[in-house]
Amino acid sequence: MTAPTPAASAQFLREPEIRRGSEMLFFAYSRLTKAVDQNLGERGIGRAHHRALYFIGRHPDISVSELLSILGVTKQSLGRVLTELEDRKLVETRIGDRDRRQRLLRLTDAGYELDTELFNHSRDIISRAYSAAGQQAVTGFWAVLEGLIPPAERDRVHNWRENSVPPGGHR
Repeated sequence: MTAPTPAASAQFLREPEIRRGSEMLFFAYSRLTKAVDQNLGERGIGRAHHRALYFIGRHPDISVSELLSILGVTKQSLGRVLTELEDRKLVETRIGDRDRRQRLLRLTDAGYELDTELFNHSRDIISRAYSAAGQQAVTGFWAVLEGLIPPAERDRVHNWRENSVPPGGHR
Protein backbone atom coordinates (compact mmCIF):
# COMPACT_ATOMS: atom_id res chain seq x y z
CA MET A 1 0.00 0.00 0.00
CA THR A 2 1.33 3.43 -0.87
CA ALA A 3 1.48 6.28 1.59
CA PRO A 4 -1.04 9.08 1.11
CA THR A 5 0.20 12.02 -0.89
CA PRO A 6 1.36 14.71 1.52
CA ALA A 7 -0.02 18.20 1.06
CA ALA A 8 2.12 20.79 -0.60
CA SER A 9 4.02 22.81 1.95
CA ALA A 10 3.26 26.46 2.57
CA GLN A 11 6.49 27.10 0.69
CA PHE A 12 5.12 25.59 -2.54
CA LEU A 13 6.85 28.19 -4.71
CA ARG A 14 10.34 27.21 -3.60
CA GLU A 15 12.59 25.10 -5.79
CA PRO A 16 12.21 21.77 -3.94
CA GLU A 17 8.42 21.90 -4.25
CA ILE A 18 8.58 22.95 -7.91
CA ARG A 19 11.06 20.15 -8.63
CA ARG A 20 8.74 17.69 -6.90
CA GLY A 21 5.89 18.76 -9.17
CA SER A 22 8.12 18.55 -12.26
CA GLU A 23 9.24 15.06 -11.30
CA MET A 24 5.68 13.91 -10.69
CA LEU A 25 4.64 15.28 -14.11
CA PHE A 26 7.52 13.37 -15.69
CA PHE A 27 6.67 10.07 -13.98
CA ALA A 28 2.94 10.45 -14.65
CA TYR A 29 3.57 11.19 -18.34
CA SER A 30 5.90 8.19 -18.55
CA ARG A 31 3.18 5.95 -17.09
CA LEU A 32 0.57 7.23 -19.53
CA THR A 33 2.82 6.80 -22.55
CA LYS A 34 3.87 3.30 -21.48
CA ALA A 35 0.19 2.40 -21.39
CA VAL A 36 -0.08 2.93 -25.16
CA ASP A 37 3.50 2.45 -26.39
CA GLN A 38 3.27 -1.34 -26.63
CA ASN A 39 0.08 -1.10 -28.66
CA LEU A 40 1.67 1.50 -30.95
CA GLY A 41 4.82 -0.60 -31.33
CA GLU A 42 2.82 -3.66 -32.34
CA ARG A 43 1.37 -1.58 -35.17
CA GLY A 44 4.71 -0.08 -36.17
CA ILE A 45 3.67 3.49 -35.38
CA GLY A 46 4.77 5.92 -32.71
CA ARG A 47 3.66 8.70 -30.41
CA ALA A 48 3.53 11.26 -33.22
CA HIS A 49 0.96 9.07 -34.97
CA HIS A 50 -0.97 8.74 -31.72
CA ARG A 51 -1.11 12.52 -31.19
CA ALA A 52 -2.26 13.07 -34.77
CA LEU A 53 -4.97 10.41 -34.44
CA TYR A 54 -6.18 11.91 -31.19
CA PHE A 55 -6.50 15.48 -32.44
CA ILE A 56 -7.94 14.50 -35.83
CA GLY A 57 -10.49 12.33 -34.02
CA ARG A 58 -11.55 15.19 -31.78
CA HIS A 59 -11.91 17.55 -34.77
CA PRO A 60 -12.97 15.78 -37.95
CA ASP A 61 -12.15 17.90 -41.00
CA ILE A 62 -9.33 19.68 -39.20
CA SER A 63 -7.02 21.39 -41.65
CA VAL A 64 -3.42 20.32 -41.94
CA SER A 65 -2.32 23.86 -40.99
CA GLU A 66 -4.41 23.80 -37.81
CA LEU A 67 -3.02 20.39 -36.88
CA LEU A 68 0.50 21.71 -37.49
CA SER A 69 -0.21 24.57 -35.12
CA ILE A 70 -1.58 22.31 -32.38
CA LEU A 71 1.17 19.72 -32.58
CA GLY A 72 3.99 22.23 -32.98
CA VAL A 73 5.88 20.04 -35.44
CA THR A 74 7.40 20.76 -38.82
CA LYS A 75 5.39 20.37 -41.99
CA GLN A 76 7.82 17.70 -43.17
CA SER A 77 7.46 15.70 -39.95
CA LEU A 78 3.66 15.88 -40.01
CA GLY A 79 3.68 14.98 -43.71
CA ARG A 80 5.49 11.72 -42.97
CA VAL A 81 3.06 10.87 -40.16
CA LEU A 82 -0.02 11.66 -42.26
CA THR A 83 1.28 9.66 -45.21
CA GLU A 84 1.74 6.61 -42.98
CA LEU A 85 -1.70 7.04 -41.41
CA GLU A 86 -3.30 7.40 -44.85
CA ASP A 87 -1.41 4.36 -46.18
CA ARG A 88 -2.72 2.34 -43.23
CA LYS A 89 -6.26 3.55 -43.97
CA LEU A 90 -6.54 5.26 -40.57
CA VAL A 91 -6.88 8.83 -41.87
CA GLU A 92 -8.48 10.20 -44.98
CA THR A 93 -7.91 13.56 -46.62
CA ARG A 94 -10.29 15.67 -48.63
CA ILE A 95 -10.07 19.04 -50.34
CA GLY A 96 -11.56 22.07 -48.58
CA ASP A 97 -15.02 23.22 -49.65
CA ARG A 98 -14.09 26.89 -50.00
CA ASP A 99 -10.37 26.66 -50.60
CA ARG A 100 -9.27 23.83 -52.86
CA ARG A 101 -5.67 24.19 -51.60
CA GLN A 102 -6.81 23.26 -48.11
CA ARG A 103 -6.45 19.62 -47.00
CA LEU A 104 -8.99 18.48 -44.40
CA LEU A 105 -8.35 15.41 -42.28
CA ARG A 106 -10.64 12.90 -40.63
CA LEU A 107 -10.32 9.44 -39.17
CA THR A 108 -11.63 6.42 -41.01
CA ASP A 109 -13.67 3.86 -39.09
CA ALA A 110 -10.44 1.92 -38.48
CA GLY A 111 -8.81 5.14 -37.28
CA TYR A 112 -11.63 5.75 -34.79
CA GLU A 113 -11.32 2.18 -33.53
CA LEU A 114 -7.58 2.57 -32.96
CA ASP A 115 -7.95 6.02 -31.37
CA THR A 116 -10.57 4.65 -28.97
CA GLU A 117 -8.45 1.62 -28.12
CA LEU A 118 -5.42 3.79 -27.38
CA PHE A 119 -7.45 6.28 -25.34
CA ASN A 120 -8.96 3.49 -23.25
CA HIS A 121 -5.49 2.53 -21.99
CA SER A 122 -4.85 5.99 -20.57
CA ARG A 123 -8.49 6.64 -19.61
CA ASP A 124 -8.44 3.82 -17.08
CA ILE A 125 -5.23 5.11 -15.48
CA ILE A 126 -6.48 8.69 -15.32
CA SER A 127 -9.90 7.62 -14.06
CA ARG A 128 -8.36 5.70 -11.15
CA ALA A 129 -6.15 8.67 -10.26
CA TYR A 130 -9.09 11.11 -10.43
CA SER A 131 -11.21 8.82 -8.28
CA ALA A 132 -8.50 8.50 -5.64
CA ALA A 133 -7.80 12.25 -5.57
CA GLY A 134 -11.38 13.53 -5.48
CA GLN A 135 -13.19 16.33 -7.26
CA GLN A 136 -11.43 19.26 -5.57
CA ALA A 137 -7.99 17.84 -6.30
CA VAL A 138 -8.93 17.23 -9.95
CA THR A 139 -10.17 20.82 -10.24
CA GLY A 140 -6.89 22.05 -8.73
CA PHE A 141 -4.90 19.83 -11.06
CA TRP A 142 -6.75 21.26 -14.07
CA ALA A 143 -6.02 24.78 -12.80
CA VAL A 144 -2.31 23.98 -12.57
CA LEU A 145 -2.30 22.47 -16.07
CA GLU A 146 -4.09 25.51 -17.45
CA GLY A 147 -1.52 27.70 -15.71
CA LEU A 148 1.20 25.87 -17.65
CA ILE A 149 -0.38 26.99 -20.93
CA PRO A 150 0.93 30.41 -21.99
CA PRO A 151 -1.80 33.05 -21.46
CA ALA A 152 -1.75 33.99 -25.15
CA GLU A 153 -2.70 30.39 -26.07
CA ARG A 154 -5.45 29.77 -23.50
CA ASP A 155 -8.30 31.14 -25.63
CA ARG A 156 -7.26 28.85 -28.47
CA VAL A 157 -7.21 25.86 -26.11
CA HIS A 158 -10.64 26.74 -24.68
CA ASN A 159 -12.09 27.21 -28.17
CA TRP A 160 -10.56 23.91 -29.19
CA ARG A 161 -12.23 22.09 -26.28
CA GLU A 162 -15.61 23.75 -26.86
CA ASN A 163 -15.62 22.71 -30.52
CA SER A 164 -14.36 19.16 -30.02
CA VAL A 165 -16.43 16.17 -30.99
CA PRO A 166 -17.47 14.10 -28.00
CA PRO A 167 -15.29 11.01 -27.60
CA GLY A 168 -16.43 8.32 -29.97
CA GLY A 169 -18.61 10.80 -31.82
CA HIS A 170 -18.35 11.23 -35.56
CA ARG A 171 -19.36 14.40 -37.30
